[in-house]
Amino acid sequence: MKKLLKVAITGGIGSGKSTFADFLFAKGYPVIKADILAKKLYVTHEVLKQKLIAEFGNEVYPEGNFDRIALYQTAFINDEKVKRLNEIVHPVVIEEIKNIISYYEDEEIIFIEAALIYEAKMENLFDYVVLITADEKERIERTRQREKISGEEVKRRMKYQTPDEVKKEKADFTFYNNGTVAELEQKANLLLQLLLTRNETS
Repeated sequence: MKKLLKVAITGGIGSGKSTFADFLFAKGYPVIKADILAKKLYVTHEVLKQKLIAEFGNEVYPEGNFDRIALYQTAFINDEKVKRLNEIVHPVVIEEIKNIISYYEDEEIIFIEAALIYEAKMENLFDYVVLITADEKERIERTRQREKISGEEVKRRMKYQTPDEVKKEKADFTFYNNGTVAELEQKANLLLQLLLTRNETS
């Protein structure tokens, strides 16, 4: 019996990792998106909510409703605040990812898309880590248009993520996303071929 391959898809802001993961999902493979999962947990996980309020103040939950922008504005002001945010959120998200993976033991491959695989020290959960990267200028422009924020704000967020040059040294596969969406889809298909071949021979 083939074992379930657990594959992380990571990359910095604006790299195209979500689009890459969407192609894999369209092929019929389960995909856990850590960012979407975290947004759900911000709302539903009471212990997480109380820890965030204690650390960052009631403004992150005005009238009891989670305010993502307020959290970002409060947390992303210095290294220590970002570190505290990650220390609070990462263990909760990692535990939930483990729980979800346990439901897919009969699948061939499951993908987990997460920006902070290495920052959260969760790479050992996976059989392979795939890095999606792109030129910084391209990443800034994509994020600026998607988030409707300034280029300076994008750069400010980027500085709190591990540089891609460091991630390249650790990742099992690296795909560059400086071209078209169609080219990125071809790279997703190539990854699938590589993974399925390795699973056949393992």
